[in-house]
Amino acid sequence: MRALAVICMALAPLPLAAGKIEVSPGGLAGALARAEPGDTLRLAPGNYTGPVVLDKSLTLIGTDGVHIDGGGEGSVITVTAEDVTIRGLTITGSGDSHDGIDSGVQLSKTAHGAVVEDNVLKGNLYGVDIHGAKNSRVTGNVIEGQQHDQMNRRGNGIYVWNAPGAVVDGNDIRWGRDGIFVNSSKKNTFTNNRFRDLRFGVHYMYADDSEVSGNVSIGNHLGYAVMFSTRVKVTDNISINDRDHGVMLNYANSSEITGNLVRGGPEKCAFLYNSHKNEFEDNRFEGCDIGIHFTAGSDRNRIVGNAFIGNRTQVKYVSTKWDEWSEDGRGNYWSDFAAYDLDANGVADVPYRPNDSMDHVLWTQPSAKLLLGSPAVQLVRWSQSAFPSLLPGGVIDSHALMKPIEIAVPEDLEGGGS
Repeated sequence: MRALAVICMALAPLPLAAGKIEVSPGGLAGALARAEPGDTLRLAPGNYTGPVVLDKSLTLIGTDGVHIDGGGEGSVITVTAEDVTIRGLTITGSGDSHDGIDSGVQLSKTAHGAVVEDNVLKGNLYGVDIHGAKNSRVTGNVIEGQQHDQMNRRGNGIYVWNAPGAVVDGNDIRWGRDGIFVNSSKKNTFTNNRFRDLRFGVHYMYADDSEVSGNVSIGNHLGYAVMFSTRVKVTDNISINDRDHGVMLNYANSSEITGNLVRGGPEKCAFLYNSHKNEFEDNRFEGCDIGIHFTAGSDRNRIVGNAFIGNRTQVKYVSTKWDEWSEDGRGNYWSDFAAYDLDANGVADVPYRPNDSMDHVLWTQPSAKLLLGSPAVQLVRWSQSAFPSLLPGGVIDSHALMKPIEIAVPEDLEGGGS
């Protein structure tokens, strides 16, 4: 019996080895029709006509000079099979329908494990749509979106919807609406991307347990927006010359914002709206109108080890109670704090309070700014500095740091990026 089993195994048909198919312009449709799952289609330089549908587990590879154009209808490449790889193509000419999410590459809800890497996608409504494709990867692509005057009419560079495990890494995304927009998803990783000339660099909506790390946002309206999400890690990112906010949390809870640099230009380096139990540690907020702004009841946030440097207003926070911003003898660095450290332990010998009662009056009654230069206002401020017990509450840092955290900026960004 044992010998018979060996003979049967020897006679059983072996699985076919994955094939390699060379494709020339004009021959893509025929090659796709005869290809078997696992095959690799290598496209010769030239122009190819879309739209293209990949309904088998194939690898589509382009060499220099391979261009697929969708002709302005639908998505240029639509993937419905699992484990498809698209690499080395220039992809243009999607349609202009937001309802259909017309894209350079559209990964459907059955396209799990797809890889889209090292492509150039230009002028499409959406660059890549990860629409329910779990554990997909979009890496190393150059994505340039549309440039309508009305930014909200444009599509996103990469759109992630209900795609757990999706990884977006090392892409250069410019123009369009948002660099990465993620909605109703979880366990996504967005790393080492560069965002320019957009509304938001990264825009989260209802996306929990995810990570945004090592990205660079330059000259966008807003760098990193986390909304209606929990347990998001926003770490080691850079925001330079973004217009409104570097980091914004809106109904975002239990998240980690660590090691980020926001510099030069934003109205607010960091803005929290109704956001709770978040950790801000070892960030550097520099050169903003407001360093960090808390509003709408944002509470129980941990603020330790950060550097607030050269912001016109370091903190905007209205409260009737004191909120301690130090922990275990370690607070934050404040560039406007003329502190002294007689015991040379790196911690100021007196507490720092970034706001006084006049700040509260000015925030709630902006017309009171007309009185800023009056002797009465100056007397109130002097009294509060001399007698801190007169202060109404707010932020207190009992262990302010004497040196700021340093965060290195890549050399090509020192001048503001390009």
